[in-house]
Amino acid sequence: MRKTIIGVMGPGDGASVADRENAYELGKLIATQGWVLLTGGRKEGVMDAANKGAKAADGLTLGILPTNDSHAVSGAVDLAVFTEMGNARNNINVLSSDVVIACGMGMGTASEVGLALKAGKKVVLLTNHQPTQQFFTGFSPDNVFVATSPETALTLVKETLTYNF
Repeated sequence: MRKTIIGVMGPGDGASVADRENAYELGKLIATQGWVLLTGGRKEGVMDAANKGAKAADGLTLGILPTNDSHAVSGAVDLAVFTEMGNARNNINVLSSDVVIACGMGMGTASEVGLALKAGKKVVLLTNHQPTQQFFTGFSPDNVFVATSPETALTLVKETLTYNF
């Protein structure tokens, strides 16, 4: 039986302290459900924090990397996929995820959310930034859910998984 894959996308070096804290908790929560965590795989920002959280809860982590640089990989990534595709790897991230959680927001994250919505994926936004919430819910109100905490995000993911399967 195929494992459920939850993608956590978010800023790298531009991630705020709150983004990193939320990502760490998301990683832990995803792992406790027995789901696979998918991130961009790098050792910075939301990607690194989410992977570390999942590993703290003995979870399985998958990183889809934009380069072939093994030195850029988070030490908490179990399975690294080197694409040498740059930002084009964002499409792999979202298409491989059953649900996408955007933890914080940056340009790369915005592209991943847009690609996910274009593919009909469910997206949970974990951000208090009102313009971001309005922008994405305006495009796809049936596929975008807003969370105020990692726990709320997990509840929304469970609901969308039930709906999808």
